[in-house]
Amino acid sequence: MSTPLLTLFSHNAQGGLRERLCATLRQAIAAGHLSFGQKVPSTRQLAGDLGLSRVTVEAAYAQLESEGYLSREVGRGTFVAIVMPTQTPRAASAELPRFSSRGSAVIATGGCQDPPFPHAFAAGSPELRAFPHSLWRRLSASVQRAEGSQLMGYGDPLGYLPLRSAVADYLALSRGMRCRPEQVIILTSSQQALQLLAMMFLDPGDEVWLETPGYPGARNAFVAAGARCRGVPLDSEGAQLQSGAAKLLYLTPSHHYPGGVAMSLPRRLAWLAWAQRHGSWIIEDDYDSEFHYDDRPTPAMQGLDRHGRVITLGTFSKSLFPSLRLAWMVVPPTLVAPLGQARSVMDGHSALLPQAVTAAFLQQGHFASHLRLMRQLYRSRRDQLLARLQPLSPWLTPIATPGGLQLTVRLCAGEDEAALTAQAEKEGMTLPRLSPLAIDTPAQPGWILGFSALSPGEIATGCAKLAALFRRGGKSAR
Repeated sequence: MSTPLLTLFSHNAQGGLRERLCATLRQAIAAGHLSFGQKVPSTRQLAGDLGLSRVTVEAAYAQLESEGYLSREVGRGTFVAIVMPTQTPRAASAELPRFSSRGSAVIATGGCQDPPFPHAFAAGSPELRAFPHSLWRRLSASVQRAEGSQLMGYGDPLGYLPLRSAVADYLALSRGMRCRPEQVIILTSSQQALQLLAMMFLDPGDEVWLETPGYPGARNAFVAAGARCRGVPLDSEGAQLQSGAAKLLYLTPSHHYPGGVAMSLPRRLAWLAWAQRHGSWIIEDDYDSEFHYDDRPTPAMQGLDRHGRVITLGTFSKSLFPSLRLAWMVVPPTLVAPLGQARSVMDGHSALLPQAVTAAFLQQGHFASHLRLMRQLYRSRRDQLLARLQPLSPWLTPIATPGGLQLTVRLCAGEDEAALTAQAEKEGMTLPRLSPLAIDTPAQPGWILGFSALSPGEIATGCAKLAALFRRGGKSAR
């Protein structure tokens, strides 16, 4: 058993040092912080930690041994000798604390929680079983040997410069972006990027435009900042141009979330002209552009921007692994310093060691190789899911998508999205709902079915369970 570190003892207990030390140890044992069989510090060690005489600690141990709390074994040490009954915690008050308006708005969003272990059909998770774990371990060890303690201190709020350089090179070559390393900001997540932008650009009541249906995490960030969110409808060319102005416009132009349509070049140019005309900012979320299967991905909107009105963000959570907690944001030069200062007061900086390992992964060509393999794997899984869904055509219709980690399906008329989703959850199946993603438009019932993290067998099993669910509860089959 491990030896705990005790550096405080009760200030509320009455009596001298021995009595106070006894009271502290009794309380720790009663609360379960010291459990049966756990070794406690030696009298010499505890005396040194607490600044007490060894005689005092010896007397306290002897007292607790006589009371049955401790047992002392020659040559082995002193151990907790009593099993305390489990205490039932008091029921918390049902009344919520009084939060600020912003805090209440955050709670009202319901939060953003992804499942830690993907199962059918949780959306947006990469296949972690195919990740090159041994390579990552070797790179990590190599980086630690080379950099050592230099990666253990505080870092630049803008990010680790070698990683910013590697990201800038990758985005220029693969996404057609026009940026220098100085314009890249490394963050913990794309959600943090959205919260940072909301904090810096939005005052309560400002208007933000978002695609409808659209990514709920973006809407949550803007609502929490007090913004008024307006939905922008889509057609076959992407988000439709609107009259009027907004402080921010949030788009997923390369691969609309969740529908999958890519915004046409004329529509992109029209939105860029709109932003320049109204002094608005366009937030381009390039969330899964690495994964296109049927055609080449369209270049990023930022590469067309000649007036510095586009802020582009992306994440390594989909292309590498979620717990890496690294994302990137490319901003116009005028925003680098103020956003860096804002990031410094938000959480300082991202951890340096993961940044350094990721930089090496990109610089040595492993990232490109990994993406090629994942594209092949995910394409085969998308195709298998489409094939498995064909027999379910009486109940749902898949929306064709050229890429991504999930597939959107629309429920046929008469199907109860909420009821079917609740029943699926009872049976261990996750069906992310489509209708809550709508803004200012009639809700389209359906689901967003993740496939990238599911093996062929898991896809087959999930679709069989889905078919059984419809046969029991689907209205179209009655």
